[in-house]
Amino acid sequence: MGEPAPGAGVPPVPEIDGAVPHSARIWNYWLGGKDNYPADRAAGDQFIAVYPQIVDIAKHSRTFLSRVVRYLAGEAGIRQFLDVGTGLPTVDNTHEVAQRVAPDARIVYVDNDPLVLAHARALLTGTRQGATDYIDADLRDPGRILAGAARTLDLDRPVGLMLLNILGHVDDYDEARAIVRRLLGGLPPGSHLVVADGTDVITGEAFRTAIDLWNRAGDTPYRLRTPELIGGFFAGLELLEPGVVPVSRWRAEPEPAGEPDDVDEFCAVGRKAS
Repeated sequence: MGEPAPGAGVPPVPEIDGAVPHSARIWNYWLGGKDNYPADRAAGDQFIAVYPQIVDIAKHSRTFLSRVVRYLAGEAGIRQFLDVGTGLPTVDNTHEVAQRVAPDARIVYVDNDPLVLAHARALLTGTRQGATDYIDADLRDPGRILAGAARTLDLDRPVGLMLLNILGHVDDYDEARAIVRRLLGGLPPGSHLVVADGTDVITGEAFRTAIDLWNRAGDTPYRLRTPELIGGFFAGLELLEPGVVPVSRWRAEPEPAGEPDDVDEFCAVGRKAS
């Protein structure tokens, strides 16, 4: 088992209230994970009753993460990853996928959720050749994120910046774009940006209704955005093929049953050329 990066430290585990549904645990439940409580499963089932497609979205989102990290660590030669909005550890976390391809890969996870912090030690493992670290920081503080990442990553070398299902939590689109620009501004040419977030172009009103219910019931509101707005995060970058597409379609492997279904989470990958 690998060790945390030098200087890595995880604060004491906060107290967790299992009686109150929590978004990270609900997502874990949809993925088939075990880090959830009856309250989370009940809330997850209520969402499924309104919008059953959420389970497919969650699973396709996770397999997209695996595919894109394999691509970045393999064909693109990326050896450093900054994963912002980590969520709960589950199967095939970023460091696991990257280090299977490149054992010397270095990964920094970022989240500011006390529940994720409580599970962060499970993320601080990996190969002896590589390194992992965890930063307790908010997406809206790019300076803190970059300063913390520099403990483990060499920010003069290309980095894979992962922003999966996180920018939708920033209500103002211009603010979200500014956050992305500031993070990319601290990374060198050759770095890659990966974004995935929810849309409403496939299932329309059904997903909007479910998200409205989610936002009224929870403390982590989420905004659906169009594929065009998701594409806007890549202004000034070299957008890689196949462009802005559903996560189920981004360089998907052939399946015996044919092409995968489109889902209402779109993604893209872009390279910083200069």
